[in-house]
Amino acid sequence: MKLNRKLRMGMVGGGPGAFIGNVHRMAANLDGNIELVAGAFSSDPEKSIAAGKAWFLDPARVYGSYEAMAKAEAALPPGERIDFVSVVTPNHLHFAVAKCFLEAGINVVSDKPATFDLAEAKKLAKIVAKTGKVYALTHNYSGYPMVKEARELVRKGKLGRILKVVAEYPQGWLLKQIEAEDQKQAAWRTDPKRAGASCCIGDIGTHAEQLGRYITGLEIDEICADFTTFVPGRKLEDDGNLLVHYKKTTKDNLPAPRGIIYASQISAGEENGPHIRVYGTEASLEWHQPEPNTLLVKYPEKPVEIRRPGNPYNLAANNWTRLPPGHPEAFLEAFANLYGEAAKAIADEVSGRKVKDYDYPGIRDAVLGMAFIEASVKSASSKQKWTRFPKV
Repeated sequence: MKLNRKLRMGMVGGGPGAFIGNVHRMAANLDGNIELVAGAFSSDPEKSIAAGKAWFLDPARVYGSYEAMAKAEAALPPGERIDFVSVVTPNHLHFAVAKCFLEAGINVVSDKPATFDLAEAKKLAKIVAKTGKVYALTHNYSGYPMVKEARELVRKGKLGRILKVVAEYPQGWLLKQIEAEDQKQAAWRTDPKRAGASCCIGDIGTHAEQLGRYITGLEIDEICADFTTFVPGRKLEDDGNLLVHYKKTTKDNLPAPRGIIYASQISAGEENGPHIRVYGTEASLEWHQPEPNTLLVKYPEKPVEIRRPGNPYNLAANNWTRLPPGHPEAFLEAFANLYGEAAKAIADEVSGRKVKDYDYPGIRDAVLGMAFIEASVKSASSKQKWTRFPKV
């Protein structure tokens, strides 16, 4: 990291009962380069204080609101204030929190989606550009070593010209109306006031879209979406199926690449299972998150190639692999890879060096993700169906 100390991390959200806050804390801590020193962990000040005590933080740096935290931290000397804040609140607060800290001169790592809607994402992009601060978005599945290997295979032309992308993310946890029982994670994700215009696509469909874009470099031209709300009484969709036309990457008369994106939260028995297949003119690849250390590369006229991290034949995966071959690395390590790359950029910024092009999702990914949600919602509610992707 080129610093003689750990990066000082703050957190907004992620208090008692918050799943993703624990994930961010563990991932940030994994490599020993980041230390949590401050936070506003809940909109309830008492809960925030309780969280700070549980993590042995200085009570003076446990705040009752994110506004108070940003003001107080920015007022501290450079050698004491936080270097960045991690934003792990429900969606409707992402923009306000990120804006507050960026304008206070503090770098931001945010959970996805970046904002409540596309208009906020565009505003956020202008703020990032104006402040010159680091902004990272935790699309964590792009942190897996074998996903990075897949991207490198595409970059090296091993698949030939990309023809088709099939990305899916099935879950089954919202098969019943558990939000009516005040289940915390379900309650805000199914509430349009806190989640935004979409539940299923906004929450997990964005992961599938970003995974395909990260590996292939393809961006969407137009989209045809079908949303369904299967559970009676639910305010937002719990299942989404999308056809995609990607932008052309060649100047010929051949068709542009096509895609299928499927996300569901009512698929009985399914766990958190992002899957992706990419088909090219020379070969295809296949990756499944439940078996993240295996990447399949398939050819028309020779056996399937099985790639695993830590082996010398890999093109890129080993740069993000911590263990020898055969030792499983998974979700937290992938998350930590994103934090590790963001930490390099933050260390550059804090040290006054030019921030290099490190491998983490940034503000453009944030805007494209919100554009994807907006276009999907618009298509799903239209009679015309095929909808142009917004200009970003």
